[in-house]
Amino acid sequence: MAHYRQLGNVPAKRHTHHLDASGNRLTEELMGQAGFSSDSSLLYHRNSPSALDAIEPLADPPDSGPATADSPLTPRHIRTSNLTSTRNDLVTGRTVLLANDDIEISWAVASNDGALYRNVIGDELIFVQRGSGRLESVFGRLDVGPGDYVVVPASTTHRWIVDTELSTLVVASRGHVRPPSRYLSTFGQFLEHAPYCERDLRAPEELIIEEGGSVPVLVRNRAGWSCHVHRDHPFDVVGWDGCVYPHAFNIGDFEPIVGRIHQPPPVHQTFELPGAVVCSFVPRLFDFHPDAVKVPYHHANTDSDEVLFYSEGDFMSRAGSGIGIGSLSFHPAGFVHGPQPGSIEASLDQAATAEVAVMIDTFAPLRVTDEARFASDHNYPFTWSR
Repeated sequence: MAHYRQLGNVPAKRHTHHLDASGNRLTEELMGQAGFSSDSSLLYHRNSPSALDAIEPLADPPDSGPATADSPLTPRHIRTSNLTSTRNDLVTGRTVLLANDDIEISWAVASNDGALYRNVIGDELIFVQRGSGRLESVFGRLDVGPGDYVVVPASTTHRWIVDTELSTLVVASRGHVRPPSRYLSTFGQFLEHAPYCERDLRAPEELIIEEGGSVPVLVRNRAGWSCHVHRDHPFDVVGWDGCVYPHAFNIGDFEPIVGRIHQPPPVHQTFELPGAVVCSFVPRLFDFHPDAVKVPYHHANTDSDEVLFYSEGDFMSRAGSGIGIGSLSFHPAGFVHGPQPGSIEASLDQAATAEVAVMIDTFAPLRVTDEARFASDHNYPFTWSR
């Protein structure tokens, strides 16, 4: 994160004895990244976060893979409305669609509250297309709604609470999700040319204190899934400070960069993570050179696979392809793609776009799951020929 936050009761100096109002010693936990050589936060627990009653093995959730090579090489239109899950929560109900060794892209529709969960492989980025609820974690409560990106740092114990059914695109990383480095100063502040800044980020503002014993927590690491049964409830944090914490950023607060002629995809970049970038497409003015071609030109992904999730609006450049709200397109490296036939002509009298979409570009080939193949429109690769 680019800046420091503090919530609740923390001592004046780190790594010093800290007592609550009753004189009980609090337990300090350091959550540190990169071997304690990068960002970190300090949390103060009423009890030991290490005290376990049991460790139990768990099977992988039923819709979690496996993903296999995209052979033969096939562009895809995955209809998320065709996906179903045997579970209705935001963690075990995920349907994995695309994955490689850096990233896993899933779809999840949650109508039920989730269990306590901790992913120790890497950060998770959840994009909320529809619905509302909250992320509850050891850092406190974070309310979320449509258009929110929610970054959950690796190893954060949390759960998802549903107010109205949540439809979400989930990006699970093998590392950390951060703002693009070119948007930040040497010291981590957002620069003036960045399309969003610290004011646009929301962090937990209310701690959650719960009691109880033998509390199960789902834990995911690279070996698979386990259940740690904690002696005390993990939500016993009375204060924390630092630069690692869950936070939300709404796509509507992304300020688009426009020009006289078409701007390249990096101007839409919102996050970077190992082996991938995430971009935001939001309503914006079209290019204003008198001869500008307003829709994207045909392009070849020579070094990346491209995934686009169409969240809201009117996707003029894709008219006639079947793409609509809730669609997810997958254009692998080696496939040249661009606007659908007739899109250039349709854009001539238009002044602005009216679309909201999330793009994920990966720099290693994505593998495809059977669930993604099942939900694909098999006529989609040939829509440019019509």
